[in-house]
Amino acid sequence: MLRDEKAVVVFSGGQDSTTCLFWALETFKEVEVVTFNYNQRHKAEIQCAIDIAGELGVKHHLLDMELLNQLAPNALTRSDIEVKEGENGELPSTFVPGRNLVFLSFASILASQIGAKHIITGVCETDFSGYPDCRDSFVKSLNVTLNLAMDTSFVIHTPLMWLDKAETWKLADELGRLDYVREKTLTCYEGVIGDGCGQCPSCVLRKAGLDKYLQEKEAN
Repeated sequence: MLRDEKAVVVFSGGQDSTTCLFWALETFKEVEVVTFNYNQRHKAEIQCAIDIAGELGVKHHLLDMELLNQLAPNALTRSDIEVKEGENGELPSTFVPGRNLVFLSFASILASQIGAKHIITGVCETDFSGYPDCRDSFVKSLNVTLNLAMDTSFVIHTPLMWLDKAETWKLADELGRLDYVREKTLTCYEGVIGDGCGQCPSCVLRKAGLDKYLQEKEAN
């Protein structure tokens, strides 16, 4: 009976979280979103989230998490650190230690205040860039911890957990929102909305997934 319940979406304004937002709007009676300002490299990300929430008429919460920037210098919090993929088992320079741990913890606190039992996040283990806090085992473990810590029964939903990027585009299309996600979201590490810069790792992954999905769709 999820159609009678309330949910919070951890929302960055990117492809994955926006697809999750559309999924949540189809799944739950009431949906709110939360965006975290951790003094990230591109403030356009925050504005993009604000704009999308406004267009969709979804209540938006913006929380100050700038301490995370102080604790975790990396390519997403420092303009002088190069964006590069990890080599020889190393994590990418874009990994923000503890980010999803912090975000989901604070999202649950917000959820408890607004009467929501469901928390949605766009983490994915299929195309997860090696981030350990995008793994299913982490999310399940944290779900148990949050319920014990707050004596409640939150459910963390991960609609994209086992989808690759092509399948994520397919989901957006099935929700009737493929063009919106393609044109309005910001996934690019260089802060370019829509199809992005086309060269950073995030844009390469996004485009490869879109191309694969469109080719499969045309073939069918």
